[in-house]
Order: sequence, then structure tokens, then C-alpha cells
Amino acid sequence: MIPYILHVALLISVCFLFYKLLLQNETFHHLNRWVLLACLALTFVLPTLHVPQQWALRKAPEPIVSAPIQVNANSVTKNPVRSTDLPTTKTGVITQPSTAKSFTESAALYTPQLLKWALWLYWCGVAAFGFNFLLQVFVLVRQAYKSPSIQDGQYRIVEIDTDKAPCSFGNYIFINPAKYDWETYSQILLHEKIHVKQGHSADLLLSELMIVFQWFNPFAWLYRKEVENNLEFLTDSDVLNNNEVEREMYQMSLLKVSVPNLSLRITTNYNQSLLKKRIVMMNAKRSNIHTTWKYFFLLPLMAFLMCAFNKPMASRQPVLQTTVNRLNDTNMDDEGTWTATIKDEKIDIQFDSNGNRNHMSNSNFLLSEFSPLPTKSEGDFKLVREAGTMNFTGKFNGYKGSGRYKFVPNREFIKYLEGEGISGIEKGDELAFFIVNIKKSYVTMMHRQGYKNLSKSDLIATAALGVDEPYIVSLKQNGFPDISAQDLITGKAMGISGPYISEIRKAGYPKVSFEKLVSFKAQGINGEYIRKFKTAKASKPARETAAVNNDDEDNADDMIAYKALNVDADFVNQFKKAAYTNLSSSDLIGMKAAGVTPQFAESFKAAGYSNVSHDDLMSMKALGIRPEYLNSFKNAGFKNINPGKAAGLKALGVTADYIKSFKNIGFNDVSLDDATALKAMGITPEYITQMREKGFKSNDINKYITMKATF
Repeated sequence: MIPYILHVALLISVCFLFYKLLLQNETFHHLNRWVLLACLALTFVLPTLHVPQQWALRKAPEPIVSAPIQVNANSVTKNPVRSTDLPTTKTGVITQPSTAKSFTESAALYTPQLLKWALWLYWCGVAAFGFNFLLQVFVLVRQAYKSPSIQDGQYRIVEIDTDKAPCSFGNYIFINPAKYDWETYSQILLHEKIHVKQGHSADLLLSELMIVFQWFNPFAWLYRKEVENNLEFLTDSDVLNNNEVEREMYQMSLLKVSVPNLSLRITTNYNQSLLKKRIVMMNAKRSNIHTTWKYFFLLPLMAFLMCAFNKPMASRQPVLQTTVNRLNDTNMDDEGTWTATIKDEKIDIQFDSNGNRNHMSNSNFLLSEFSPLPTKSEGDFKLVREAGTMNFTGKFNGYKGSGRYKFVPNREFIKYLEGEGISGIEKGDELAFFIVNIKKSYVTMMHRQGYKNLSKSDLIATAALGVDEPYIVSLKQNGFPDISAQDLITGKAMGISGPYISEIRKAGYPKVSFEKLVSFKAQGINGEYIRKFKTAKASKPARETAAVNNDDEDNADDMIAYKALNVDADFVNQFKKAAYTNLSSSDLIGMKAAGVTPQFAESFKAAGYSNVSHDDLMSMKALGIRPEYLNSFKNAGFKNINPGKAAGLKALGVTADYIKSFKNIGFNDVSLDDATALKAMGITPEYITQMREKGFKSNDINKYITMKATF
């Protein structure tokens, strides 16, 4: 239990720092919301998953061995054990100093008790914060049902008589109408209705539950604060997208509403300490779509954290038979047991060092490299390479064999490497040089090509990946004369070759950097994809394709973003058919990210809306506006409805049926602006009927709006 709790705490801390450093100042508030929620969920789920052993960066738990421990000089040096594990010798029993013994015994005595008390303390904290959470919910539910309220569609407006700031929870909006003028009141309702509409209470509930189980973690409290802040930024942005709301008036309303008597933590509310940040964010320049690259780092970050901290998957499957994996097996001992399988012209050998399966390695060797294999009886054979000699003892029965091995390094070869500037060679490296089969001729070739200061890691990696002279020459001839050893390793691993570089350059990127080539290759971008996309993006294929190739917007970063979002030639051509022929790179990326499809655009054309801009398409997609929504207003007699107006109506939840409901009680001339004000104030036909029954009768619907704002 304790490791899981701490693992979650670590992930929350990393996610908070990731958000704070990279995403906090971006104005993609909707995207930030889902990133924060996804990270919150992943922090509790990821620690329960196991990763394959070949990906894990932490060591797998060692199995319990029931057989007696065999101790020799080598094993004692490499794997120190307690003195009580050592066998009795003729010279006497090996003992520990009294101080070390006392410390060991004390630790063994008190550690379980300390862990027990720590666990009790943790659960006491969970109980206390859990009770606080339930108490908040109880207070809100009690207030919602005891205070007078008005049902306004999906919203229930609860009128309070205290000085607490307006807030919302679920579909309840808590507000004291006597405190505000009509303009401020309507903007408060608009703000809180967006909270309700988008289900922001769920975000806060999840964050509060995180606090219950992570009460001791300061980063959890900071994370919860960022969730709340982003929800307020998001809602402010959506409010200002309403054409009826002026930025200055809305900010003045925030100043009027901000009070020190704050609401409960599980509610969305006007927080005085957050006010300055909200105003700054409202006036901030919108983030460029090209900065979305930051979000793509989240998945590799989570993958790295899993590999670094998650428990390796219990498996007896052999390590992946790839050269790169063999490089990392520096823990393999110089002697141990082996099992082998002959496959065609190769021998697949599995090494097992002193029974420790965590130090196991698979390697494919050519059959021709070995001396004659013993088949009828147990015998010796060997594999000789410049780095050393592997001596085998054992027997093959058909295609299977097993026995023991012992590696003897070639000291002269190690001296040669050190003489050539390969420094820092340790004992485990000798075996790596042997497995990879590094030769003097390879070192000479690398020096000849200008790599005279290779580290031992670069030497092993280049040799293992098969970086040979023709490959180096091909990269240099294709415009990278000073390519580094690290780029050679990356390029070979990614499959970047001379023909690929030439292909990308001919497709329109004559000055592409090696870094961008790596990104291209990782995304699967090739010359055909680039040509098809650019041809499709050009308005007139013959004359304008060349211009597009030199357009700064169509740079390498854009092409990477296109491929990552799956923006291809078909996507562009379908929008062309829908009469969107001059879309820029940022337009295409934004529309794809928002989920705007050519079919979505065509649906508005089919409904008679032929001049809908791409910006309006993105706004309507975000708000869930379909042609049927616009047509419902046309059918109700509003012929001048447009996408911009529809976005404001949709954000407030105004429908044609809502407007028709006022006609049923005698108001036949309710305009769209009137409907916006009525909805913002929470005025319904039932409210007007109640006021008439109380003696307030008027044929001017604005009188009811004024009265609602006043009282």
C-alpha cells in the first residue's frame, strides 16, 4: 500500500510540474482541461500496471532460491551477502562488528512498526479529509433544497441571502440576486451556466477526491488549484466569445462580484485571489496553433515514468533479440550457463549468469564462427573474436544444446582501444565489445571518417546498429558533412538513409535539417505524402504548387503537425469540394484538431448556409451546433440567424422552443436579443405567470427582465 501511495504522489508531482512549465500560459483552455483530467486519472491507474521486462528501467524482483547458496571469491565480490549466509569454514565463523550488528537488529525490530504507524496515520488523514468532503456535499444539498429556487431548463437557480460569492455545483447555481445590478447579474448567470453546461463540477469532485487520498502531498493541493484556475480561464473565454458581452464590462463585473467570503471548495466560484490571473489571461494573446507540439510530450513522459518506476512484468520470455537490447546487458557475468538453439546458419544462445535470470542475454551468432560443436558427448568448443574468446563446455542434442561458458577478454585489444582514445573502459564493457564484435578495422574506419574522439558508448552503439563506412559517406554526400556520432546512431536506428534524404529534398525541403528529418521519419512522412499534400493544398496545381513549396507556412513543423493530426491530401481535397480553397496551414491544423470535417461543412451548405467561414465552423463544432439548430430558429420566424449569433444562443442554452414558450403567454415579438437576456436572467414563462398572479402585469417583457434583475 505505501509504495502505491508514494508512486501516485510522484506522478502527481511530475504532472503538475509538466503543466506548470509547458502548458499553464497556453490559451488552449479546453485542451488543458482534458490534459489535467487525463493526468489525474493516469496518476492513479499507471502504478497498477506492469511493464515488459525489456522496457523496465528498474530491476525486476529477484526470485527466491530454495537451494543452498554457493559462495566463491567471484560471487562474494560481485554480490555481497550477509555473514549469516556464509558457510562455516575451517578457520572459524565470519562475524560482523558489534556496532553493525546492533544497527541491523534495531532496524529489523523497528522498521515494521514504523511502517504500521505510518499507514495508520495515512488512513486517519484519509478519514478526516473524506469526512470534510462529504460534509461539503451535505451542506450544498441542504442549502439547495431549503433555499427558494427557480427551475430554468436544465439549471436550478438557488437564491441565497448571504454575502458569499456566486457559485455552481452540478446543475445548481447559488446566487444572491439582491447584491447585483442587472448587467452584472446576467453576466454571472451566463458564467455559471457555462460551468454547469460543461460539467465542471465533475472536475472539481475528482480533484477533491485526489486530495482525500493525497492529503499529505503539497503538489496535489497545487494541482487541484490549477484545475480550478483553468476552469475559470475556460469559462471566461467562452463568455467573451458571446458577441453580446463586452470585455471591459465583464471584467468590471468580476471586480464587483469578487468578495473575501468564498464558497465551498467543491463548487465553481468567483475567487478573489484568482481574479488578477483571470483578467491577465483574458487579455493575453491567443496561443499559436504551432505551440501544440508541447502536448505531444505528455505521452512519452508517461511512458518513461512507467518504465522508470513501474514493476516489471513477471515473465520468463527471453529478452527481445535486438542488437540494442544486447548492448545494455553489462551485468552479464564472465561465466555461467548457456542454452542454445541452432536455426539455419545461426546459433541463438541464451546466457544465464549464476542462475540470475535478470542477467540473461540472447545473442545470434553465425554457425561458421564456432569451432566444431560436440554432438555425441560433452565436449569443448569456442568462439574467438578480437575482443576475446568465449569458451563453451557442453553438448548438442539435435538442434538444442546446453552447458557452461567462460569469457576470457583479450587484454591486448583493450589496450589498443585505450591507445586509440576510447577511455573509461570497465570490466563489463569487455563482454559488450565481444558481443557486438567490435574490430580494430572498425575503429580505424571511424577514425578515417573523422570520429577520433568516440566514447565507448558511441563505439558500441554505432557498431551494434551497423553504422558502416558506406552509410556515413552517404549521409555526408547528402549534405551533412559534419554529422555527429549521436546523429549517426539516431539516423541508423530511424532508418534515415541517403535516398530518403534525397527524396525529402526533391519533395520541397532542400534545406531540411537532420533534426527535422528524424521527426519526418518518426511520423512516417515520405516524399509521396509531401507531394500529394502540397498538390492538394495548391489552388491551381500547375502554377501555384511551386509557390506553395516556398511558402513559409508550409515549413517542416507544419508538415510534422499535418502528419501527426492525419491531415492528408484527401482531407484538403474534400474541403476544396466544399468551396474552402484558401485554407492556411493554421486553418487546416485548427480544423482538424477541433474535429471539423468536410462533411460537417457540407451539412451547413445543404441546409442553405453557404457562407459559413472556417472560424465559424470551429466555433459551432466546439459548441455542438448542427444545421438543425439554426433551422429551428428559421422555422420560428427568425430569418436573419447566422452562425455567430447562433454560437451566443447555444452557449446560453437558448432554443427555438424556449422562445416559442413566451408566445404561448402572449409575447409574440420576442427577439433573439430578448431571448438572450431572458435566458441569462433565468426568466421562464412560469416565472412570468407567477409574477402576474402576484399582481405584476405588463405587456413589455423587458419590465420582467428589469424586475428580475432588481429583486
